[in-house]
Amino acid sequence: MAENEALDHGAIIEFPRKAGPRPKTRARRVVAIGGGKGGIGKSLVSANLGIALAERGSKVVLVDADLGGANLHTCLGVAQPRVSLSDFVEKRVDRLEDVVVPTGIERLELISGAMDELDAANPKHSQKSKLLRHLKTLDVDYVLLDLGAGTSFHVIDFFLIADIGIVVMLPEPTSIENAYRFIKAAFFRRLQTLAPEDDFASIVARALAPRDGQAPLTPMDVVFELRKTDVESAARLEHALAGFTPWVLVNQARTRGDFDIGPTVVSAWKKFFGLELGYLGSVAHDDAVWQAVRARQSLIRAFPQSAAAAGLLRVAENLIALER
Repeated sequence: MAENEALDHGAIIEFPRKAGPRPKTRARRVVAIGGGKGGIGKSLVSANLGIALAERGSKVVLVDADLGGANLHTCLGVAQPRVSLSDFVEKRVDRLEDVVVPTGIERLELISGAMDELDAANPKHSQKSKLLRHLKTLDVDYVLLDLGAGTSFHVIDFFLIADIGIVVMLPEPTSIENAYRFIKAAFFRRLQTLAPEDDFASIVARALAPRDGQAPLTPMDVVFELRKTDVESAARLEHALAGFTPWVLVNQARTRGDFDIGPTVVSAWKKFFGLELGYLGSVAHDDAVWQAVRARQSLIRAFPQSAAAAGLLRVAENLIALER
């Protein structure tokens, strides 16, 4: 994937700034769970984080943002809801709250993903903008977005509206590479959307991929060099870089090395990007996971003493700690 492959001709989404006081009528925290490819456990992580946060007293709405391939309800052990995001996007209901359904777990509700529209995976710009805007107005403690696979614009735009973005990966070379591509795509999309009047994405892409044996520059190196000739542009680039802090979560860890790989990868990516990245924790490989899925039950409720459940509970505690 080229450094700026994510920058095609998609329409620009205006992302809300993260600084300043929060309006009272909005979610206290929007958390997006994404990753490079499917099959890495994003829905499992999303569902069980939602349960863990609800059990700790928070009001949570889980959103199946895998448009066209919704399965979050299965991880929760509930039947497929009769209303979904497509009802709101297609204006069959007036408010996003009208497609929120109970899960049977106290303080935890669900918005099911669109499954009945052939073009649901590629919503129109106006539809996506409306949905992104309304997701941030839900009056809850946490909105957890379970994203689809890949680095398409609609996936990345959901990731970028979040206050906290979690990237799930397996302790395998291909999964690590896919997670890196996901973070890179989100990074370039952020540059494109927050500084649309500048060609920062192309400038940074060239800096990260130098030629003729030159040492690569980090995005902050580019800011430093730009300050020498264009202070205002440097300030705009620095603003676009600020607040981009993805958090890595390693799923299906088997060995000691698997559990250690998260901090190692984050450290390497920090050095390359020159940006803040974080490590949220690891979840053990556990037969209880497939047993819970096959039984159509949530892992934390069906196997609360399992190693995987314990790992997800620790991740939930780490997520809560980010606010302290």
